[in-house]
Amino acid sequence: MEDEATQTADGVIGQLWNTLIENYGAAAPFYVLGAIGLIMMIIAVPILLRKRKDPLERFSFSDERLRSDLVRLRDDTDDGSLKGLADYLEPKDQEEMSETRSMLRSAGYRGGAAVRQFYFARAGLAVLLLAIGMVATFLIPAEPDLMFSAIITGLMALAGYFLPSYWVRRKIATRKEEITNAFPDAMDMMLVCVEGGQSLDQAMARVGEEMETSSGPLAEEFALVSHEFRAGKDRISVLRDFASRCAVSDISSFVTVLIQSSTFGTSIAQALRVYAAEMRDKRLMRAEEKANMLPTKLTLGTMMFTVPPLILILVGPSFIMILRSLGGLAGGGGGPAVNPILQP
Repeated sequence: MEDEATQTADGVIGQLWNTLIENYGAAAPFYVLGAIGLIMMIIAVPILLRKRKDPLERFSFSDERLRSDLVRLRDDTDDGSLKGLADYLEPKDQEEMSETRSMLRSAGYRGGAAVRQFYFARAGLAVLLLAIGMVATFLIPAEPDLMFSAIITGLMALAGYFLPSYWVRRKIATRKEEITNAFPDAMDMMLVCVEGGQSLDQAMARVGEEMETSSGPLAEEFALVSHEFRAGKDRISVLRDFASRCAVSDISSFVTVLIQSSTFGTSIAQALRVYAAEMRDKRLMRAEEKANMLPTKLTLGTMMFTVPPLILILVGPSFIMILRSLGGLAGGGGGPAVNPILQP
């Protein structure tokens, strides 16, 4: 019985091997080794990323109820994800590390693990699309064009490598636009709060609560600034960090106004009143600019989608008549003249 089972297994393996050789030729062993290596990588990655629990953690006292909102909103909070690959994912150059962290903060991705997650997503997508391109090439039964397949696979890997950067840039642009559109309303509400007797800290906290439904990013930034004020951080540093995170010119000017008002001892309410009026004027100017650009955009669309069909409708029948007349002259027939429109 054992000999029969062994012979059956050998026959199945031999038949499978012959099928691979027939379909893929002499390169079949390399395809098999590549598939086995890909499966081993898929199995090994979760094992490497698994975080072992520290035995001493059970002796540490932590209560979620005692954690303040400031701890949850800290920029440098590290959840420990991908910590085992920090030496491979995080850049060694401090300048590059700072630029990447600043870019991710502007996109709304905070935390100590944001940089590692960004580089892991970039490398992972590149490897994944590269593997998909190779598998798609090798699974084609016919003889593939290796040069064309290599070019397509390389382009897929490059697309996977640059896709996270493109996503972050789009997220930054969307976040900036949303903050810019909601900031004039926030200035009006802050002016009302300050003139009502509240301090700047209380006004920012209240505006953050009120703006949560209309503008999430701006409300989040105001909440973070308010909690940093409560924690006792230097006011000027908090405001400058606020402007750096948002990377919006209006907020940078607003921070400059607040810093100058605090330095020279002028009225914050008066400064907010002037700046809020300026923000309303700028929003109106942006709306007028978009309205003035609309006729140009409509003109281009009209030229592309309206003029060609109109020309086809007006000139098409005449062009058909000319072609039929030329066809009749080329035939040299001496029969009676036929109306080209009525000619079938």
